[in-house]
Amino acid sequence: MSISAPPTGVRADATGFSLHAADGTAYRVELTTDLFTPGNPLLRDHLAGRQVVAFVGPTVNRLYGERIRTYLRAQLPPGSWTVHMVRTGERFKTIASVERIGALAKADGLDRHGVMLAVGGGVLCDLVGFAAATYARGVRYAKVNTTLVGQVDVGVGIKTGVNAFGSKNMLGAYHPAYASINDPTFLRTLPDREIRCGLGEIVKMAVIRDRALFETLVAHPDTFRPPSGPDGGSEGVEDYVLRAAMESMLHELCPNLREENLARLVDFGHTFGPVIETASDYRVAHGESVAIDMALSSQLARLLGLLSEADCDRITDLLLRLGLPVHDAATCTPDLMWQALRGAWERRGRRLHLVVPTGIGSATFVDDLDDLPAGVLDEALVALAAAARAGRPRRLVVA
Repeated sequence: MSISAPPTGVRADATGFSLHAADGTAYRVELTTDLFTPGNPLLRDHLAGRQVVAFVGPTVNRLYGERIRTYLRAQLPPGSWTVHMVRTGERFKTIASVERIGALAKADGLDRHGVMLAVGGGVLCDLVGFAAATYARGVRYAKVNTTLVGQVDVGVGIKTGVNAFGSKNMLGAYHPAYASINDPTFLRTLPDREIRCGLGEIVKMAVIRDRALFETLVAHPDTFRPPSGPDGGSEGVEDYVLRAAMESMLHELCPNLREENLARLVDFGHTFGPVIETASDYRVAHGESVAIDMALSSQLARLLGLLSEADCDRITDLLLRLGLPVHDAATCTPDLMWQALRGAWERRGRRLHLVVPTGIGSATFVDDLDDLPAGVLDEALVALAAAARAGRPRRLVVA
């Protein structure tokens, strides 16, 4: 009797999402609250019976380190787990950090049945995930995503990587997490800048495929932040925004999980953005670079006749209203932005695949460098500089 394979696609339920790709890859992203309280068995159930080497960054260690250790002490046998603090941030997202993680795991005697556990933001999860993908040719890893960027982006995909050779994420591997857990209660301790960066990744998904999510952000720009006036967020709105962004990302990833097709809508905001980040020496954070890239790509779409001026203005204005930048004078130069286009063209198999919106909730590709007329990039940058100088956005109206 043959056993049929589970259907491919993404399935949502009350506690998270399950993804089954056509290549047989399957994994789950789970939602919970108060993960490290004694009464929550979710993480224990994933780790039980295995040796665990856990890694946290300095901020997570300061805010939650003792709670994490208390939880592991109560839930796992003595001697079966360790916790290490590693430095995070883009400057430490290097192969040297991966080697240190591997060395710590080896010193703890981690075997091939064990688990590397990451509790932190996107950089930490990328580091630990890459280390797990290469340690003993691959061991399980679990990630508890503590930032908004981590929960809507890194936490739902299978890519891991480090910066190298002057480029972001130049070295890496596809390595699905054994467990990926999102707990929105971690977001309460995030600084406002990190919330803004996460909102940048959420705007990305709203623009390319989810108009309802876009309109929700317009109506509730203070989502995930303390309410301020009638536009303040609410728990119900935050739950909707988080789940909608996660589900949209999973649906986009599922048919092309390992990127055999290099034309990907989820690369919206990720053509100019990496160059802006590296050229600024990471003064511009990831979510901020994504916002600038989205604004620039939207201006290009407008100038190419692919996006109406009204929708272009709405995208730019929403980014500004969320507190995100749409221009950076030091890096948004014609020379650097052209270098970004050329670099993307080389990485993507001599095709540009620049993602540009065609409306709120839809997008397409500009596939070749020749599709960008001379001067259009300069004109788009001038328009963005003017929008940045204007500062405050116009009052946005829900469509």
